[in-house]
Order: sequence, then C-alpha cells, then structure tokens
Amino acid sequence: MKNLIYSFLFFCYFFNVNAQTASIKNADQKYDNYAYADAIKAYGSLVKKGVKEERIFQRLGNSYYFIGELEEALNYYQELFNLNENQEAEYRYKYAQCLKSIGNYRKADEVLEKFSQKAPSDKRAILFLKNKSYLEDIKANSGRFDIADAGVNSKDSDYGSTILDNKLVFTSARDTGAIIKKNFKWTNKAISTLYTVELNADGSIEKPVLFHKKNLKVNFNQSTPVFTKDGRTMYFTRNNSVNGKRRQNENNITFLKLYKAVLIDNEWKEVQELPFNSDEYSVAHPALSPDEKTLYFASDMPGTFGLSDIFKVSIAADGTFSTPENLGPEINTEGRETFPFISDENELYFASDGRPGLGGLDIYVSRITKEGLFDEVLNVGEPINSKQDDFAFIIDSKNRNGFFSSNRVNGHGLDDIYRFTENRRLICEQQLSGIVTDQETNARLSNVNLILFDEAGKTAVETKSDANGNYAFADVRCGKKYFIKTSKEEYLFKEVSLTLKKATGSTTLPIALEQKPKPIVKAMPVVIKGNSIKPVKVNITIGTDLVKLLNIPMNFFDLGKATIKKESEPKLQKIVDMLKQYPTIKIDIRSHTDSRSSTESNQILSDKRAQSSKNWLEQRGIDGSRLTAKGYGETQLVNKCADGVKCTEKEHQQNRRSEFIITSM
Repeated sequence: MKNLIYSFLFFCYFFNVNAQTASIKNADQKYDNYAYADAIKAYGSLVKKGVKEERIFQRLGNSYYFIGELEEALNYYQELFNLNENQEAEYRYKYAQCLKSIGNYRKADEVLEKFSQKAPSDKRAILFLKNKSYLEDIKANSGRFDIADAGVNSKDSDYGSTILDNKLVFTSARDTGAIIKKNFKWTNKAISTLYTVELNADGSIEKPVLFHKKNLKVNFNQSTPVFTKDGRTMYFTRNNSVNGKRRQNENNITFLKLYKAVLIDNEWKEVQELPFNSDEYSVAHPALSPDEKTLYFASDMPGTFGLSDIFKVSIAADGTFSTPENLGPEINTEGRETFPFISDENELYFASDGRPGLGGLDIYVSRITKEGLFDEVLNVGEPINSKQDDFAFIIDSKNRNGFFSSNRVNGHGLDDIYRFTENRRLICEQQLSGIVTDQETNARLSNVNLILFDEAGKTAVETKSDANGNYAFADVRCGKKYFIKTSKEEYLFKEVSLTLKKATGSTTLPIALEQKPKPIVKAMPVVIKGNSIKPVKVNITIGTDLVKLLNIPMNFFDLGKATIKKESEPKLQKIVDMLKQYPTIKIDIRSHTDSRSSTESNQILSDKRAQSSKNWLEQRGIDGSRLTAKGYGETQLVNKCADGVKCTEKEHQQNRRSEFIITSM
C-alpha cells in the first residue's frame, strides 16, 4: 500500500511538472510571436500558481513594458531583482524607466548608475552620465505649451494624427460596428484604422468618421498617415498583407510595412508597399521633409542600434527610393526611437525612451542643419512629456498649433490625442557680432578670418570681417559657451571665449588684435658650414629663425612627448655650434602644436617642449641668460588647419614646429 501511495504521489508530481512545462512553452510561444497580451495571461497564470522563475518575471515585465503599461511592468521587474540582483543591463534600464512612471526619479537614477557601470559603452549610459541634471534641464524647457483633450478620443486607443485639408486624420482602435471583431495580438485590443474629423475655425470639431475609401480596408491595422502638400499622395503604416490577405514570415509573425496610395477620382487607389519593406522586420510611421524629397520612418531593420531606429530614404523625381539610411548615433540609441515628424522649419521631432527623460517615451527635437547634420537634441519638456509614453508629435510652424499622443493617466482610453499651442519657442538663439580692431591704433581691421567653435570643439561657422571691421554670427545658441579664433597676416593669432545669456537677442563682442613684432633690421655676417665643401657667408638679422637658416627639420619631438628625439640631437648640435661661434647672439625658443587635442593640453605640451629645448642647449654649454623659451600651443597656426577643419597629416605637421628666433646680436 505504501508503495502504491508513493507511486501515486510521483505520478501527480510528474503530471504537474509536465503540465507546468507545457504552460511555460505555451507562454513562450505567445511571447516570441509578439502576442504580449496573451503572454501576460499565460505567464500570469503560472505566477498565481506559485511559479517563481527569473525568466518568467523577465518576460512578464517586458510584455507589460512593450504595451506601455509601465506601472504593471514595474511590479514584475521588482520581483525579478528581488530574486536575483545580477541581471543583464537591459533589465536595469527598463526597471529605471518604470520607476520613472511612478515619479520615483531618485531610485531610477540609482538604477541607471548601476546600468551605466554594467554597460559603459551604451549610448543611453553615456547620455545619462553626461546629463545628470536632466530633470533641471527638462524643467527649464517646460511650461511652453497649453494642452487640451483633442475632442476625438474614445475608450479605445487613439493616436498618430496628421492634418489634411483642415481635417485631422488619426488612428483609432474604436469599435467600427462590424459584426466580427478583429483584435491585434500585440495588445488584444481592436485593430486600428484611420478616422477623420473636420477642424472648425472656432475650435469645435465634428463627429469623427472613417477615413478609408474603397481600397483602404479596415481588417488590418493601418495607422500614422502622412500626405504630400497637394493631398494626392499618402504614405501610411499597415500590417504586412498581399491581395487583402495577412502575410506572415516563417515564424507566423506579421510585421508592419509602409504603403503608398494615390488619390484618383476621390478614392485612394494604387495602394502599393514600398520597396524597402520586408517580411522579417517592421517599417512604420512615415514622415516627409518640407521639400517632400526625403521620407523618414521607424524600423528595426538590420543596422538598427536598438529596438527601433529612425531611418530616411531619398525620393527621386521618378518616384523611386534610395537605400534606407540610419540617422546614426546623434539621434538613435539602444532604446526605442520612433514616430518621426519634420516641421516646415526642418526640425526633427521624435519619440525616444533611450534618452534622459521623464519616463516611457518622451518627445525630443533636433534641428537639421543646412549640411544635413543634427543639432543638439532637446527634450521638449512638460506638459507635452509626462511619466508615461508621449509620442506622435506634429506642429504647424506658422501658428504653433499641433497634436500629440499619450497614454498618460486620466485619459479616455489606452492612448489619447491631445491638441496644443506652443507659446514660447524652445530653441533660443542670438546674433553674436562685434568689431575687430588693431590693439594699438584702434584701427578697424578688414578681412580678418574668424571661426566660431562650440564647447565640444565643433566648427559652427566661418566668416570674415567686412571693410569696416564688422563681423557677425547668426543663430548662435543661447546659454552655450563658444570660442572665436582669429587669423590675419601680420597679426598674432587670438582666441576669445564667451558664454551667451539664456535669452533671445544679440551679444556684442569686440576683438582687438596684436601685431606681430617686427624685426629690427640689423644685419650681421655669419659663416654657415653647410653640406657644400666651402662655408657659406650670409647676413642674419633680429628675427632670423636659426632652424630655417641652418636647414634643420622643425619637429624634434615624438607625438605628445616633450623629450627631444635622439635622432634630432645631431641636427640641433648645429645650433649649439653656431651659438658658441657667435657668443653675442641671443635667441627665443618658440614651440608650436597643431590644433588637434584641446587648446589647454596643447598649450601645456608646447610650454614643456620649449623648456625642454632650452634645458638641452644649457646642458651643452650655452649660457641660460642667452635663452628664453615659450610655448604657443595652437595659437599661431601657419595654415587653415584649425579645429574642425579637415587637413592632411602633412598639413598638420607644418604647424607642429620649433623656432629658434634671434632676439639680439
């Protein structure tokens, strides 16, 4: 009987283990197929039965995280770290984001510190460590918008709006009235489609109606449209489908794709997918540049830094597209970058959870320069951004009105659309100008070269002073530190710095230049023993450089070092011999560097090199009273190779030089 009982208990245990294994396998399959809502139910059922495994808490946390329910995700990430503190860096980052969703920024920052230690090369870690005062910066950017409910929201998800002919076109998962309801596996909510509503001049709105025409079917998720200015071409996001049927990859996963449609006879026809779509990754959320020659979008295609990045393609005149180009690490991180929008002022707005923010997805902006580069990325602040997901920002650059989407608390549904008016611009700029004069005579100097650099050493802009000595740099960022480097023949190189006030307006900075010292014309005949058999007789003057006179290579030092190279000593011995032959000559040793490395480190290095040269001559019997030594760093470049200017190694080498200038005879 005892053996029978043990056998029965073993059978029950074996059955339970097998059942649990099957349940986990079922949950894993749902998770791997991006059916996060179903995965939550499956994993949650296991947790209720007392199963406590790291992997289950990891995936439960992730499932809630990916559908934007950060407070629920927080519960499971906390359970995960209670089980085992030593988790992969990515879980630390998501944990911190979820802590922000309940306003616990102190704890979030502690977790981000540990994340940064575990993944120091991660762009998100670098941004956090460089911007530890991010909450203060966001606060300074906040309070610039008046926001209100857009008046189109339902109890379901409403998001991703755009403007067409004074109508708001937006995405909604509201009940379409269909007999058969179709759900989106990601969230188990109704599939989304496009709606439109008239925007009246008095601010009121009509009742939203379906936007779709005959060829825009509602049995697939379709969202985030963008229209050309003439309203005749639309790009939009939709589930992967062919001939009206959902298409899946070999793992039965349906990704998102971008489609194009053309308005013909008041119907959207010729619906076709864009050529860079794939069955193996998603491409979504299109945005057009002001000239409509570039299409931006979000994707997790190969070459993506994180979960999703922002890419762009060029649109040729014949309607063909270039190869997708990642916007690079200036914009993208190892997190999620998505929902791009390009304003008429060529500003890129996008949502990201990879940058220091308030929690979830925050909205950021970066100006696109004339060269196609991206300016500083700025968080647009509250009340646009919140502790939850905020995304799909659009703005009319003329009247500063716009819309954005958010799943913040006290909304109508999962996501809601809000309207706003911007009452103060975020990007504060000034004009920096002044007059360049002669330090001694106060005469105005024309044709002075001026280069403006920011604190990171990047070239902002180059200009010249006009006939009256005036110079100007337009659109210089408020509150930032800048450097101006000047150059003009017969004048010493000069660098000045200033920090602009945090207010729109103008700043004046006069610059006075010092003339290069003019040599006293006093000739003295000397005999030089060159490579020829007979000595050469020449005249020298104050200001003569013995290095050039004796045809000695100018660079006596290894890169970054201040000790004279052994192979240079025989050549420098020529200077020793000449100084001993003509004991009345005094010299000034001047050391120069190229512009690479910082101004401060170059100055220190050149000072050390000048002193090292002086010590070397003294050690070989030259009286120190005949010698002076000074380093000039990068302040007296002999060519164009200033900071940020692309130059060859040979051109940089011209600036790395030593001079032995005669000051007295």
